[in-house]
Amino acid sequence: MMQNKSSVPYIRIVILGSGNVATQLAIVLRQNGFHISQVYSPNPRHAKALATVVKAKPVSAISKIEKNADAYIIAVKDDAIAPLAKKLKLKDKLVVHTSGTAAINILAPASSNTGVLYPLQTISKERPPHWKKIPICIESNTKQGKTFLDKIASRISDEVVTMGTEERRNFHLAAVFACNFANHMYTIAAKLLKKQELPFRLLVPLIQETAGKAAALGPEKAQTGPASRRDEKTIKKHLKMLSADKNYRQLYLYISKSIREK
Repeated sequence: MMQNKSSVPYIRIVILGSGNVATQLAIVLRQNGFHISQVYSPNPRHAKALATVVKAKPVSAISKIEKNADAYIIAVKDDAIAPLAKKLKLKDKLVVHTSGTAAINILAPASSNTGVLYPLQTISKERPPHWKKIPICIESNTKQGKTFLDKIASRISDEVVTMGTEERRNFHLAAVFACNFANHMYTIAAKLLKKQELPFRLLVPLIQETAGKAAALGPEKAQTGPASRRDEKTIKKHLKMLSADKNYRQLYLYISKSIREK
């Protein structure tokens, strides 16, 4: 439900991007009283799709991007940030990106007033995230930019953290292990189950309990399994079962070795 726009100052934001992060960020900003004036994407269809959702104007040409918005949020793939920033000429307007790894100075060609608004969460168009619980990392090269980003971030999340580029990069690296790599393991598990015509849903309670224990006890104390208890007999059985897939077998060996060493 839309909140009363009078509850926050009238702030115009241009969203550059139309992917997962751009979509969910544009939606939550509008829900919290910020005005999304334009959505930019080089693909007109993508620009229109998101612009329609947030009642904004779609643009697909850099020259059509307005010059007087309060903030410009670049939410695109990391390797597309620098080329896009070089095309923007916004003087001292606040220009930010949403990357976990890109340095803040990558935006220097676009403006003298730059920043970062990085939400640490796996985000998809199809599944609205619980924004209030998402840590949002902010950084700015100006005092006024920092104040502005804090205002935006604290409006949509209860966990706002100021981080420099190196801190943010390490935070992102940890997230890759905790999220992307963990999800890849779920993918492998689902394939192993499929061979026996078993549904992945049978593993969901285990996954949820593992995450809950890690949060409550800390991941090291929550670790269980044959490698942690040095059950070599079970490990050998598993390796034999994986003999037909060298990649999975090597992955099992390496992770088991890492667990034992810890």
